[in-house]
Amino acid sequence: MAKKIELIFKNEMGRNVTLSLDNPIEPVDPTQVAQVMDAVIAEDAFISTGGKLVSKHTARIVERYVSDIEI
Repeated sequence: MAKKIELIFKNEMGRNVTLSLDNPIEPVDPTQVAQVMDAVIAEDAFISTGGKLVSKHTARIVERYVSDIEI
């Protein structure tokens, strides 16, 4: 099972931009997540094809199960 935290922002064009990070620390501290997202926006750490990240949209933990199939 692989877990990721997805930080979802809005860019200048109003589109969602998702940053995914592996192996989040749990339990997740919502205040700390919000502070990190604010820092990413303030530092212009990432620019998308729709421009700069301008606001926080949401954050979530995603779990993915992978089962290999023998062929």
